[in-house]
Amino acid sequence: MNFPLLPLIVGGIVLLVLLYFFPVSLWITALFSGVRVSLFQLAFMRVRKVPPSLIVNSLITSTKAGLELTANDLETHYLAGGNVPSVIKALISADKANIPLSFKQATAIDLAGRDVFEAVTTSVNPKVINTPNVAAVAQDGIQLIAKARVTVRANIAQLVGGAGEETILARVGEGIVTSIGSSRSHKEVLENPDKISKLVLSKGLDAGTAFEILSIDIADVDIGENIGAKLQTDQASADLRVAEARAEERRAMAVAMEQENRAKTQEAKSRVVDAEAEIPKAIAEAFRSGNLGIMDYYKMRNIQSDTDMRDSIANPGGQNSSTKPGRDETRLS
Repeated sequence: MNFPLLPLIVGGIVLLVLLYFFPVSLWITALFSGVRVSLFQLAFMRVRKVPPSLIVNSLITSTKAGLELTANDLETHYLAGGNVPSVIKALISADKANIPLSFKQATAIDLAGRDVFEAVTTSVNPKVINTPNVAAVAQDGIQLIAKARVTVRANIAQLVGGAGEETILARVGEGIVTSIGSSRSHKEVLENPDKISKLVLSKGLDAGTAFEILSIDIADVDIGENIGAKLQTDQASADLRVAEARAEERRAMAVAMEQENRAKTQEAKSRVVDAEAEIPKAIAEAFRSGNLGIMDYYKMRNIQSDTDMRDSIANPGGQNSSTKPGRDETRLS
């Protein structure tokens, strides 16, 4: 007896499609777990591209933990892009730790990009944040390098819109710098490092953040450079350069004035030479006009010869300074 294969194949395909859209085994699991989900709801989840196993398993977990949630709530959060298992674990952890956290808050925190389960864990078990090295200078000019450990606890009410760890670290670093800067001596800080933590903790640095600061402990304080001495050295070097520049300016002005005086001297000498060049002309003019006789001329020459002789005796081998230019060129006209 021959059985047609085509009807069997078509029937098998139809059965597989029905089992895909109507996951009977998942429906039976939910039914025995006390979760009321119909087969049509599971089929509609398939149509909306929502994994039914994720919704049903999360719903079973929340129901067994005593949470009152519906499949529509979990499906809506999944379609919004949320992490349904993380929200369920966070709600269960908050409920066991008596932390007030509603499903709406949990989904809002999850959709805001924060790990809601980690936030609840941090709220139950505070964590320690190590700050980087913070350098500050005391009033005596000595640099101190401090490192602190900040113990924080998540603030569930401020997780949406609250600042993160970076803001906490920045505020703590600013408080350390202010505290060290207000100290008169670096020895005060080294003797009482808890003074820094008390001053920083009293400023309410966790305002507007997603965390609550429980304690600030100074882990280490090291001595850095002597900034005051370095600044004084730099200032002295700058003053020296300014003084050298002013001295160079005065020297340049003196050199310029000396050159100007030399120029004036040369100019005066040239005037003297020009004036002496007029003497032979004046003598010739005196001869022509009869104001100078021949004997007067010879007497003048004898005086000049005596002067040259005295100069040669006083300055042997030197130039006769009394020789006047144009003296020998005098001619009688």
